[in-house]
Amino acid sequence: MAADFGYLKEEIEKTSAAGAAYLHFDVMDGLFVPSISFGMPVLQSIKKYTDQVMDVHLMIQEPIRYVEDFASAGADIITVHYEACENLKETIAKIRAVGKKVGVSIKPGTPVTVIEEFLSDIDMLLIMTVEPGFGGQSFIPESLERIKEAREIMEKNARQIDIEVDGGIYLHNIEEVLAAGANVIVAGSAVFKGDATKNVKDFMEILGGD
Repeated sequence: MAADFGYLKEEIEKTSAAGAAYLHFDVMDGLFVPSISFGMPVLQSIKKYTDQVMDVHLMIQEPIRYVEDFASAGADIITVHYEACENLKETIAKIRAVGKKVGVSIKPGTPVTVIEEFLSDIDMLLIMTVEPGFGGQSFIPESLERIKEAREIMEKNARQIDIEVDGGIYLHNIEEVLAAGANVIVAGSAVFKGDATKNVKDFMEILGGD
């Protein structure tokens, strides 16, 4: 979402060459969040230009309606919001049925504990560290405790699930986010504002190449 859409192919290629393993693809419907972004045709068109993992974040109401479409368009991970699904278990099962990895996201105001009953069914928990819907927001400081709580829940349940964080992540705060327990980092403005190649390399140095 933070990339220059006029040079989207080139922007993606820069992040890939610099070592970013994932490409985070924000889908917004104007209902669950105020903004509208892009959908399946854009995903399908960019998929052929990169081997990166397509991490598709569906910020849309009742995403179960579009799981098959995004899977066909090239998603590798499909992440849906706990708050946007009438029946989250059914939505998770749908993602599994199309052969994709499952992510579940929670907004800043949603208790982390809601995820506990779904731990055996998911591959990744996405903790929003800003209110979803707009790029360039500031990291919510209380998110660090939420990340720690999520990691503790994983350990208590003996589950090795990725903890992804999204929102307000920059070079100046990534180390404390990692220390809190996150292991998948989404960075938008911090990558694409300025020299994207250098920015990704700077992030990857801190991440150790993982």
